[in-house]
Amino acid sequence: MYKLLSHNDLDGVGCGILAKLAFGKQVKVRYNSVASLNREIEFFLENDHPDTFLFITDLSPNKENEKRLHDFYGAKGKVQLLDHHKTALHFNDYEWGYVLVEDDEGKLTSATSLYYQYLVKNKLLEATDAISEFVELVRQYDTWEWEKNENHQAHSLNSLFYLVSIDDFEEKMIERLLTSEHFDFDEFEKKLLNMEEDKIDRYIRRKKREIVQLETEKYMAGIVYAESYHSELGNELGKENPHLDYIAILNMGAKRVSLRTIHNHIDVSEVAGYFGGGGHQKASGCSLTDEAYKQFVLDTFHLEPIQEDASRNRYNLKQSLFGSLYKNRREDVFLLYPINDQSWMIEKNKAIMEQTFTNFEEAEQFLKRNYEAWLVRDEHFVEYLMNEVKR
Repeated sequence: MYKLLSHNDLDGVGCGILAKLAFGKQVKVRYNSVASLNREIEFFLENDHPDTFLFITDLSPNKENEKRLHDFYGAKGKVQLLDHHKTALHFNDYEWGYVLVEDDEGKLTSATSLYYQYLVKNKLLEATDAISEFVELVRQYDTWEWEKNENHQAHSLNSLFYLVSIDDFEEKMIERLLTSEHFDFDEFEKKLLNMEEDKIDRYIRRKKREIVQLETEKYMAGIVYAESYHSELGNELGKENPHLDYIAILNMGAKRVSLRTIHNHIDVSEVAGYFGGGGHQKASGCSLTDEAYKQFVLDTFHLEPIQEDASRNRYNLKQSLFGSLYKNRREDVFLLYPINDQSWMIEKNKAIMEQTFTNFEEAEQFLKRNYEAWLVRDEHFVEYLMNEVKR
C-alpha cells in the first residue's frame, strides 16, 4: 500500500492524480494545507500499517516530524519527500528527501514535475504525451512561466481547478489522461473558462481601487484584502504598481497572507519566513500571526488606497518629452521631464528638486514611493499649461 500527503493547490493535487494513475486503488491520497500536514504525518505514524510507503509532496514537515520520519525511514525505509521550495532544501541532507528548485537546464521545477520524473524513473508509471503535457501545464502555472511563455492553457487549468471540487477535478483529469493522446479541455470547460476570465477581470479591477501602500523596514509593500484569485491579483497589482516591492494579499477568513512579487531582485520567501511561513522567491505565504497582523492590518487600516494613474489621456502621457504631470493628496504638483537622453528631473510645486534620474521609470518610482503621486487627467494637465503660459 501507498499513501500520499500533498498540498491542496493545483501542484499538490497534480501529484495526487499521478499517484492514482500509478497505483490505482493501492494508494490513499490526502490533501493538506500547510498547517494540517503535521497532524496527518502524526496520524500516519501512529495508525497506518507500518509497511505502507509514504510520499510527501509539495509540503514540508516541522522539526519534530522531520526526526520522526527519519526514524521511520531508518526502521522501514519507506518514506520519500519531494519538494521544490527553497525553504525545504535542508531535506536533501536525508536519503528520503529530494528537493530541487531548478533543474540542470535552468528550468524551475514543481512538485508534480518532480513526482512524475520519480514515478517514470522507478518504472511505477509509463510516460505518455497526454500526461507529460498535463504535468508541464501544472509546472508552468506553479512557476509562473506560463505568462512569460504566453501559455494561457496553463492558467486555464488552474482556473478550472478552482471551479470544480477536487474530487471532480481528479476524476476528470484521470479519465482524460488515460484515454486521450493529448491534453485539452472539452467544449463545456472552454465556455466555463471564458466566463471565469470575465469574472477575474472584474474582480481585479475592483481590487485595484482598494490597495494601500506601506513602507516597512526593508520594503515598500502593497496591501489588499482578497479571498480569491491571489496569483492573478498579485501579478496584476504588481505590474500596475511596479514601484512596490511586493504585494501582500490578506485573506482574513483563512487568517493567511499571500505574498507576490514581479521583481527578480525581491525574494518574498524571506518576508514569509520572518512571519514563520515560506515558499518561492516570487510567491510565498504565511499565517496571519500577531506580528503579521500588526504590520499588515493594524499599521495600514487607516491608510487611503493608492490613487490610480489616469488611463485614457491623450496629452498627459508617461515618458513625454514635454513632461508628465503628477499630484498627491497634499495637493503637491510634480512635473517630471527629461533634460537630455540620459537625465530626468522633477519640479515639485514649480521648484526644481535636487535629485536627478537616469530614466523615466526611476524618476516615477521615486515619486510614487516617496510622495504617493499619480498621473493626473488631461484636463488638469491642460489647465497647468495654460496657467504657465499666462504666467
